[in-house]
Amino acid sequence: MAALVVSIAGRSYRIACGDGEEARLEELARYVETKIQSMHENFGEIGEQRINVMAAIAIADESFDAREKIVALEQELARARKDHEESKQKQAEEAARVFQALQDAAIRIENAASALSKHTAARDEII
Repeated sequence: MAALVVSIAGRSYRIACGDGEEARLEELARYVETKIQSMHENFGEIGEQRINVMAAIAIADESFDAREKIVALEQELARARKDHEESKQKQAEEAARVFQALQDAAIRIENAASALSKHTAARDEII
């Protein structure tokens, strides 16, 4: 298990993380630090604890928004997959109808050719 020292709001924290997760942890710490700095810029000095709580709430809000978007996208993807499957089914049914129509037409053509051949042969016998 790896450990990393990160600085957030002017304080250093030693945080353990899984091996190979150090870069991600540093990135997350920088993001939290950026959010806290943004709160300081927007609200001034209203107390460190209050700023930290406001930053945490802002990050939680972003997380909730992202989750809602993910759920919406998953639902949209499920609908698209369902529509795609229905479309494939309709296409297969249409292909089967076209194939059957072509078979029926081929039989009719063969019957007509046979009848015409018999008719021509009978006419040739008469002549």
